[in-house]
Order: sequence, then structure tokens, then C-alpha cells
Amino acid sequence: MIPNIGITTKNLKKSTNILATILSNEMTLYVKTRKFHWNISGNSFMELHKLFEEQYRILENNIDEVAERISQLGEKTIGTMHEFIENSTLKESPKVYASQKHMLQELLDNHEQLVTEFRAFIPTFENDNHDVGSADFITGLLQQHEKMAWILRRYQV
Repeated sequence: MIPNIGITTKNLKKSTNILATILSNEMTLYVKTRKFHWNISGNSFMELHKLFEEQYRILENNIDEVAERISQLGEKTIGTMHEFIENSTLKESPKVYASQKHMLQELLDNHEQLVTEFRAFIPTFENDNHDVGSADFITGLLQQHEKMAWILRRYQV
């Protein structure tokens, strides 16, 4: 059933397409953060192991919230790795096992990329799609990614 919430069907579809990209990026970053959690070693092992766990738990919650937002707007939510990879703007690094420094930098770069993308999506949600609910929702995600990026940035020397 199509929601009757003051947004045209066309604009609902545009919003859910953007949200599918956001969902895919959250999933890609979640998997990458998990991989780094599993493979961290060296100085500060336990500290970074716990940090990555804290961050992937936040991302896990974000994934669920984005998927539910898509459903609230009347669309089915993608859910296969193929679909996530296809829709993600973040890139994976298969068979690459980075050093601590490179793990931290890659995660920082990914969070900053998402913050930048979310900033561009917000006016589209508000002005083009008349979907202030999604704009507000994405603003909250943006703030979470800003905070995670800030924490990762603090490890850079």
C-alpha cells in the first residue's frame, strides 16, 4: 500500500532510491569495520578492537533504521550482498589486510565520504522530494558519522 503522507509516489521512489544507496553504504562500511575488528593487531590492539566493535554496532543499528525508513515510505528493501555492492558508492578491498594506520585512514575516509554525500542528499530530500522526514533522519546519521570520523581522526599522527 502506498503511503498517503503528502509526498507524491514519484518523490517517494526518488527518496527510497537514495535511501537504498545509503543502506548499501552503511552495509559496506559495517562489513569493512567488522573485517578490521577481526584483523587488527599490533600496538593498541585491544583499544582499536573495542573501538571498531563499538562503531560496527552503531552501523548495525543504522542499517536497520535505514531499511525501516525505506519500508515506511512504501518500498521493499534490498537485502543481498550483490545489491549492496551494486548500490554502494564505497569501495571494498578484497584480500587486502591493511596495517592499523591504513585501517584507520580507510575508515576515516569512508565516514567523511558519507558525511559529504549525506550533505548533498539533504537538500534533495527537502527541496526536490518534499521529504523532510528523510532529511531529518539523514541529518541524524550524518551526525553519527561525523562523530565516528572525529574519533578515528584523533588516532592520526
